[in-house]
Amino acid sequence: MKAFVVDKYKKKGALRLANLPEPELRDDDVLVRVHATGVNLIDSKVRDGEFKLILPYRPPFILGHDVAGVVVRVGPRVRLFKVGDEVYSRPRDHRIGTFAESIAINEADVALKPKNIGMQEAASIPLVGLTAWQALVEVGRLKPGQKVFIQAGSGGVGTFAIQLAKHLGAFVATTTSTKNVELVKGLGADVVVDYKTQDFEKSLSGYDLVLHSQGAKELEKSLRVLKPGGLLVSISGPPDPEFAKQLGLNPFLKLLMRLLSRGVRKKAKSLGVRFTFLFMHAQGQQLSEITSLIESGVIRPVVDKVFPFDRTGDALAYVETGRAKGKVVITVAG
Repeated sequence: MKAFVVDKYKKKGALRLANLPEPELRDDDVLVRVHATGVNLIDSKVRDGEFKLILPYRPPFILGHDVAGVVVRVGPRVRLFKVGDEVYSRPRDHRIGTFAESIAINEADVALKPKNIGMQEAASIPLVGLTAWQALVEVGRLKPGQKVFIQAGSGGVGTFAIQLAKHLGAFVATTTSTKNVELVKGLGADVVVDYKTQDFEKSLSGYDLVLHSQGAKELEKSLRVLKPGGLLVSISGPPDPEFAKQLGLNPFLKLLMRLLSRGVRKKAKSLGVRFTFLFMHAQGQQLSEITSLIESGVIRPVVDKVFPFDRTGDALAYVETGRAKGKVVITVAG
């Protein structure tokens, strides 16, 4: 099969198109023929080596975290899927590799693709959908009538999270640039802060939950828009001790995570609010819940550009510009 691989960790390093053997199938795996794959900023961060302390992939390895395709083989212990099923997934860490013609995925990480959308739209969903679900539902426990601030509303996570938060009955604020104000309003945002002309810290206050996806400067400001007892869920860092504990990291890395997040945890405590870091995880059951929301019309995918498979490098470069509205997708097979 053809696949795009990382030969060595290198900032903005080129991916190599390689001919590789078909993936080995474990007993509880499904083999998926990849029709489309989504591109995420984590792909460039993994390639650059930013996560090699906690996700030590050994080059050469195949990149890619989102997939939509058709099951072509199943392991002997697989019970949930059969050959011919149209599925989508965010494969678990250490088993990524969707920039390829085929991938073997643990069946627990897979869900049936929504029937009302195509493969390209389906491939745009898993990573951002699960991130939003885990931030707002699993960790944030967002309830009707609560106020949530979702940063970067026109991005991949933002476009999904706004729609999910509205479905959960929340009042939603977001930030975006002038040209994307109408897009995020159309997705359900109640308050839109144009970051080019406004400071969100001056516009927002008394929020129950913040979904933080930007830098350190925005992180500190975001703590101040929370009401006492409010929660900030960060998907961009810094990682905290609880995250290190969940991953079972060694004592040195646990200490490192504690030091990296000490400042923000101290600031949060002084303000009477809470901070937590979320590193999303593969979860087929949650993805099935998302399938239901898409099929019922509650959430619609937002896809900016679609690239052919041979232009995977260009797709990754476009995502790195930070200008994509929603998601960027690669078509692998027709």
